[in-house]
Amino acid sequence: MRPGFLFCHDPLRPARPDPEFAAEVTAVRAAGAPLALIGHDALTGGDPRGAVARVPRDSGPYWYRGWMLPAVEYGELARALRERGCALMTPPGAYVRAHELPGWYAVFAELTPRSAWCPASPGTPPGTAALTELAGQLAPGAGIVKDHVKSRKHEWDEACFVPDLRDPVRLSAVVRRFFALQDEALTGGLVVREFEPFVPGGEARVWWLDGEPVLVTAHPDTPAERPQPELTAVGAAVAALDCRFVTTDLALRSDGRGWRVVEVGDGQVSGLPRGSGGAAQAPSPGVPAGDDGSGPDPADVLVRALYGAPAAVRWGR
Repeated sequence: MRPGFLFCHDPLRPARPDPEFAAEVTAVRAAGAPLALIGHDALTGGDPRGAVARVPRDSGPYWYRGWMLPAVEYGELARALRERGCALMTPPGAYVRAHELPGWYAVFAELTPRSAWCPASPGTPPGTAALTELAGQLAPGAGIVKDHVKSRKHEWDEACFVPDLRDPVRLSAVVRRFFALQDEALTGGLVVREFEPFVPGGEARVWWLDGEPVLVTAHPDTPAERPQPELTAVGAAVAALDCRFVTTDLALRSDGRGWRVVEVGDGQVSGLPRGSGGAAQAPSPGVPAGDDGSGPDPADVLVRALYGAPAAVRWGR
């Protein structure tokens, strides 16, 4: 049985997909793939069975394409689907391994900025002593702070960038502000990373399916770019991670030292750039052109690759 696709429904019109995913929904329908809707608000509100009530029973395995979910809620989604005789193509263990930095860091350690982390709860940032110990695991110099999944890069100076990791006052101030802004959205704990200089605006997002790159796009923040990263070393790390559907965000160092992995993510909750930005990988024959006619539409390339994937579900990973 070929896999189907799960999308979140429109919060105001539950019988319709969330318009944020309109391009992919169109691609799924064009491919003739099964499509079902789930309720994101119900899932995050503690009602996983209600969230999947519109999913037909015994309708097979699904790729989820929707908003990010905490690990616990993703596990609840998997269990609720299993009760209906369905399954997710990405089991909970693989989702967490790709989605949260501690799950993927060891595999990508030579390809990504050096990092250290500690557990923390929303609203409770680590104290100065704990932060000093954490920063001491990294080289002196600038750094950034984030949680297991997200940074506050759009609040760069106040809640992300630390000019000197050996300055406990500034480090503490940035961490406190980061925790205040993340609030209950904090995922996993605190991560501190060494800062590396990157070429502005040239970040690439590479989409991997079963260890192979099926699509290279611009990052959603810079959709007009058409990056062409070198993928050999990254591909080996993706294979070692052993997750079926992942993304890697790559950036080019401004000092000429090549491409670096900025983030790894579960492909199900990674966003495509709007329009046709950056579909650099050769698509399958017959894939429609993008909106501007300049290349294949990323949503079509991605959907066709996922729909053609073997529906082998590994329950235990």
